[in-house]
Amino acid sequence: SVPFLIRLFPALLTKFVFLNFLAFPFFVDLRRPELLLNNTVSLYLGTDPGITVGIWHTVPGSRGAEAQGKDQHWYEEALADAHPIIIYLHGNGGTR
Repeated sequence: SVPFLIRLFPALLTKFVFLNFLAFPFFVDLRRPELLLNNTVSLYLGTDPGITVGIWHTVPGSRGAEAQGKDQHWYEEALADAHPIIIYLHGNGGTR
């Protein structure tokens, strides 16, 4: 019966393959990454009118002691130093 249902409703296949209706990990506020990861803050960028992209900025472990207790302004200025920046895009429908 599953192939028959997928033939009738092809959108079901994408829902169950990507599970984009689930927010994982459960019961975790991903807007506050400092609760999950050390030396991490959440920043928001406006890309187009009405569209905001949330990013996490994590400094390297070598700067971990320096980042303790710093505010968001310090993290923004840390983006301008000579260290390389790695961009990692990830998420699912429940958390994007």
